[in-house]
Order: sequence, then structure tokens, then C-alpha cells
Amino acid sequence: MSVKKIAKIAGVSTATVSRVLNGSDKVRESTAKRVMQVVEDMNYRMDHVARRMKVKQTDSLVVGLVITDIDNPFFSSVAKGVEDVVSKNKLVTMICNTNENPEKERFFLNAMLSEKVSGAIIVPTTGNLDFFQDLVDDGFPMVMVDRKPKDLKIDTVSLNNKKGSYEAVKKLIDNGHRRIGFVGGIKGLSNTEERLAGYLEALKESGIQIKDNLIVYGDYVEEGGREAIQEFMSLKKPPTAVFSSNNLMTLGCIKEIYKQKLNIPKDIAIIGFDDSTWAEALIPPLTTVKQPGYELGVNAAELLIKRLKNGKANSIDVVLNPELIVRESCGTKKINIG
Repeated sequence: MSVKKIAKIAGVSTATVSRVLNGSDKVRESTAKRVMQVVEDMNYRMDHVARRMKVKQTDSLVVGLVITDIDNPFFSSVAKGVEDVVSKNKLVTMICNTNENPEKERFFLNAMLSEKVSGAIIVPTTGNLDFFQDLVDDGFPMVMVDRKPKDLKIDTVSLNNKKGSYEAVKKLIDNGHRRIGFVGGIKGLSNTEERLAGYLEALKESGIQIKDNLIVYGDYVEEGGREAIQEFMSLKKPPTAVFSSNNLMTLGCIKEIYKQKLNIPKDIAIIGFDDSTWAEALIPPLTTVKQPGYELGVNAAELLIKRLKNGKANSIDVVLNPELIVRESCGTKKINIG
């Protein structure tokens, strides 16, 4: 899409289009709106962005990092890993936080392109698959970290989420639990589906019936964890253990468990996903699935820099392994917790 094509569709001159794109006040408001509508509909990006995407690595290049929740310590670790590698290569990191909002994600990426970033590392939301595909088709260097958009041929760095979830639930089963609640993240995200798959596999392998009312979604936020425990405890037969698949939801679960004056692990055992700094300081200390956030960031940055240097190549999928850190919140081995 060129300025000439935009002008033709909008029924104006190329000079008018240029004035609108450069923020000139010498264009009538109705005309400017018509031009900008075409720009938005056609997903136009200024020509200098397309040229920048072909520029070789120099000391002045900027790398974009788009994360979904800067308050989450896990993403802080990812960002640190990215920045350490980027700075060693004499590049600068531009960080944006989407709060899981696809519109903000799209806005930030367009802004980064306008600022001539050479490539981006992205923790994707669920809503911009077509937009990402356009960027891939344009040849814009990107690495997806933590989550893998479906059917997109692109470099990714992620965790073996299914393995981590399976090991956590298997630990609870080995401790005698048969009614195990699962608190999932955001539906449609790859890591949510993979962690659910691990939970289901562990139950099936042990011959435990899968019950839909023991599977809830907390959207990767603390309040979601609180609401999950409220829902579980309202059941006629509440779960005796809970696996929460994200650190913020786990924190919400724990707060609600204590609010209901329940004891961990006597009344309800719990295992969380992400080994936050506060996990060991809790009473009792929290059993967690530790995912290497820093290493995820390092690998993502190294992949992006390699892509910037080497240009076109087959996409690479790096998968790191989690580690189950056993502490007291999952209890000790029990018999026949029905």
C-alpha cells in the first residue's frame, strides 16, 4: 500500500495524503478523516518503516519488547533476560505493556514500526493473528515468547507447559488427592491449553474421572484466583487440592483460602505455576512449577539478533523445560483422599 494508492481510494491528491500523515492542519477535517479511514482500513505504514526493516544491524538499532503484564514478576524476568542480551549487542530495548489488550498490542507495534525498530520480541495476546501474519509477510523480524500463535510460521521461545502441569498434578495425585481443581488462564492462549492438557493427562493416566466443575478460568489475574476458590468451595464436594496455572492467580487463590479460614495443606493443598520470590516465604512455603523466565528472555533475544543478522531462514521453535519445586503447600503423602 503506497501513498499513491491511498490517494486514489480516498479521492484526494498524494500531497493531501502526505499532509494528513504528517499532521498538517492545512487539510479540511472531513478530508483528513476520510484519508485516515483508508490508512486504517489498509493497515498502511509509512515507507521509511519498510526501508528500515531491510537495514543491516548497526549500533543505533532499537529492538521492541511487547509484554502483557509488567506487574507480573515472571514477565519482569523475561524482560531482564531480553535486555541483558540486547545491551550486550549494543542495541536498545523499547518496552511496551499491553495488559492483554489486542488493540493496545496493535497500536504499540505500529508505533514501534513508525519509530523504525529493527525487530520485536512479543508476548502475544489472542486477538491479532491476522496482523501478525501481515508482519511476517512483510518480512518484519519477530520472536514470540511464552505463547505460540496458532498456524504462524515464526520464531518462538516457550516452555514445555504440558510437562510442568502434568508433574504438578501427578504430585498431588501421588499425595492421595482425587478431587483436584484446575485454575486456567486465558482461553485460546497456547500456554493455557497446554497446561490444561497436562492436568487432563495426569488424571486420565491415574484413572481419575474428569469433572468439568473442577476446571475454571481465572484469566491470569489475582481476582481470577479468588473467584476460582469461591466457586470451588461452593461445590457440594469441593476439591481437596488445587493446581493454579499462574503466579498471580495462585496469589489470589491463597488469599481467598485464608479468607475462608481454611488451612493449607490440611484443608486444601495447592501447587502454583511460576516460582515467585514470595513462594518460599509463605506459610507454608508454596510448591511451584518453576519456569525459567530469564532464560526465556535470553533465548528470545538471541533468536531475534540472529534473525537480524542472517535475514530469511526457516522458523525456529525453542522449548525449555520447567522444574517442580516441592515445598509444604502440597502436603505429604496421604491415603484415599476421595
